[in-house]
Amino acid sequence: MTNSEVGDLMYEVFVLAIQLAGPLLIISMLVGVVIAILQAATQVHEQTLTFVPKLIVIGLLLVFTGGSMLQALQDFTTRIFTLIQG
Repeated sequence: MTNSEVGDLMYEVFVLAIQLAGPLLIISMLVGVVIAILQAATQVHEQTLTFVPKLIVIGLLLVFTGGSMLQALQDFTTRIFTLIQG
């Protein structure tokens, strides 16, 4: 394996990590901002009010997109093992 192949592979790993984690992080951030605005408006500052909605939304997102995420990881892992095999 050459240095350029390793660099390309590392780039693909980075892109895959962004594709898998990005939607979860963005949705979690948006839910957190909405809850923070509601807490500021109502002056109720309870820690569980931010944690529980994020947990529910991330859980639902994983239920609906978890299969495609797993498929992407399986495809990449298969490709890595094929490269190792030669």
